[in-house]
Amino acid sequence: MGRRTFAGLEVVSVLVNIGRFEWRRTTGDHAQLYYEHPTNDDDRRQVTVPLHDELRIGTLRAIADDAGAEDFDAFCEWIDRNS
Repeated sequence: MGRRTFAGLEVVSVLVNIGRFEWRRTTGDHAQLYYEHPTNDDDRRQVTVPLHDELRIGTLRAIADDAGAEDFDAFCEWIDRNS
């Protein structure tokens, strides 16, 4: 099992650079990321990521769910591998 402690900016960087999310704006210390599936117009997602030094596990789980991850551990390993 990979690590489960990530900074918000690490998660944002991987979602934007690898996961095809678009960083459209920042509100306070939260990044607003958006995803639109290239062929399925019904698959749109919005993910809010706090730009904190360390994300709590519950916050990270919510980000994984919003991003469409089916397996939380696999999501954490993917972030770790690509950050």
